[in-house]
Amino acid sequence: MRFPAAKKMCRAALLAALALAAAFGAAAQAQTVPAGADLELRRARQAFDEGDCATAARAYEEVRRAAPETREAWRNLALCAFRLGDPRRALELAREAAQRWPQDGETRHVLGFLYFQTGQAAPAIAELSRAAQLLPKRHEPRLDLAMAYLSTEQYKPAGDALEEVIRLKPELPLPHILLGRVYQNSNRTLLGIREFEKALALDPRIPLGHYHLGYAYESLGRNAEAIAEFRKELSLHEGNSEVHYRLGRALLDSGQPKESLAELRQALRLAPENADAQVTLGNALLDLGRAAEAVEELRKAAALMPEDPRPYFLLARAYGKLQKKEEAAQAMRQFAELKKRQGAKGGMAYRPN
Repeated sequence: MRFPAAKKMCRAALLAALALAAAFGAAAQAQTVPAGADLELRRARQAFDEGDCATAARAYEEVRRAAPETREAWRNLALCAFRLGDPRRALELAREAAQRWPQDGETRHVLGFLYFQTGQAAPAIAELSRAAQLLPKRHEPRLDLAMAYLSTEQYKPAGDALEEVIRLKPELPLPHILLGRVYQNSNRTLLGIREFEKALALDPRIPLGHYHLGYAYESLGRNAEAIAEFRKELSLHEGNSEVHYRLGRALLDSGQPKESLAELRQALRLAPENADAQVTLGNALLDLGRAAEAVEELRKAAALMPEDPRPYFLLARAYGKLQKKEEAAQAMRQFAELKKRQGAKGGMAYRPN
């Protein structure tokens, strides 16, 4: 079993990376500037630290005009532009800064970070790799580099970068979560579990920590342990559709279809587009002998995932239980066609018996 795509289920890590980027400005504050720009620079730093990017951007722009060699102004102005919803401007500033100071690791880091946040993995990896070389004692560019590798499913270099982060900053729990994902997606689940446990030992409340541990247990068929971890996650961080879905699925796979219904319905209340939760809800209703309700839910699932054969397989079963032979045959034909189209990548229904 593989984790969902890195960008889908690692929003906490993305937010952490954005928070780390805020440290760029602080790291450069030792740079001297002309006396006339010093007051404006202090104002810019204060606004930046307080998260007031509009004020910070205006102040940094003034500093850049008065003292164009102030690297901090270029870097943090680029970050402000990104946070204010202007990624093109952010990249223009960061690229020009990198041309001015090609050996400045902080500038390369900001540029790589912005490439990553705008979905440009290849240039992000190139810039973040360069930043890591230029900043051998800094963990932040390596953490962002690992995120970029994860987003492209390059697990070996992602793992190498994360090992470096852990060596440089052993007290951080997030690198252990990400390294656990690397192991999980590389079919080394037991090593992944070890990393998730390390992360939770460092911070028992880290967002998605118990979720990832539960997911790993579920992939090994250890559903009782998975259920316990998913419930711990929800007790700490309510409101995540994916966690409710995984809990509902683990309950269903443990032979508890009735108990799974509440979790699956909550997953859909939080995210009506959660197709996996929708098809699993139909499966649970089918297991409970509620075939007519299952048909209704499975039709919704088929609309949400039109290229996935699972809803049609389950619909064929449901129609069969309702003695609707023609509808069952049509659903099975649709299943067979989608399964053929999907090929080896396809996924059967959870328990097709």
